[in-house]
Amino acid sequence: MAAIHVGCSGWDYADWRGRFYDAREPRRRWLELYAERFDTVEVNSTFYRLASSEAVRRWIEATPDGFRFAVKASRYLTHVRRLTDLDRGIRRFYAPLAPLIEAGRLGPVLWQLPANFHRDDERLGAWLAALPPGSHTIEFRHESWFAPAVLARLSAAGVALTVGDHPDRPFQSHEATAGWRFLRLHYGARGRDGNYSATELDEWAQRIAGWSIRETVWAYFNNDWQGFAPANALGLIDRLGAVART
Repeated sequence: MAAIHVGCSGWDYADWRGRFYDAREPRRRWLELYAERFDTVEVNSTFYRLASSEAVRRWIEATPDGFRFAVKASRYLTHVRRLTDLDRGIRRFYAPLAPLIEAGRLGPVLWQLPANFHRDDERLGAWLAALPPGSHTIEFRHESWFAPAVLARLSAAGVALTVGDHPDRPFQSHEATAGWRFLRLHYGARGRDGNYSATELDEWAQRIAGWSIRETVWAYFNNDWQGFAPANALGLIDRLGAVART
C-alpha cells in the first residue's frame, strides 16, 4: 500500500486547549505536541498572509524529519487576482518557503478557488503553465469546474483534484487526476455541528484504504472548532489501522 498521511488544517486553535493540548502547555509548544500525534499538517495561515522565513524555520525545528507541511496558496492569487498576475505572485509566495523546500519538508501546495469563481479554461491553462515544480492540488467550489475536459487537463499536468467534503457541495467528485490524492474534510453531514460521525469515519477509512492500494493519500480535517478536527483525525487513523489488520 502507498502512504497515508492524516492531519488537520492547522494546529493553533484556542479551543483545542484542554481538548487536544494539555491546558498547562504553552502555546509555543503546540506544533511540537501536534507532531507527536500526526505526521503532517495543512498550513492555512499562508492563505491570509505571506509566511516569514523565520517562522518557517521554527516549524522545521519543532517537528521531526518525516513531518510534512501542506501549504495553502495565497488568497491574493486565488481570490483577489483570480489566477492572474501569477509569475510575480508565485515568486513572492514561494520565497519564504525556501527552508521547507531545502529541508525536503514541503508537501502538496493547495490552491482553493472561491465559490463564485466559475469555470474559466483560459485562466486554468495559464495557472497550469505557471506552476513551479512540486505537488499541486486544486479545490474547486463551483459546480462548473467538475467537467471531463477540466479533469483531463489536471490529469495531463499531474495536478490532483482536491476532494473538498462538505454537504453544501454535493457535486464534489472523487475522481483521481494524479498519482496521489488530497482530501479536505470540512464538515461532517451526520455528526453534530460538523463533527464527523462514527459511520462517516468508517466510510472514509474504507474509501482511503482502497485508494491507497495505488495512490498516496493526504487527508486533512478542517472542522477545527470544539476540537473536532484532531479527534476526527485520530479516529480516522485508528480505523485505517483496523482496516490494515483485516
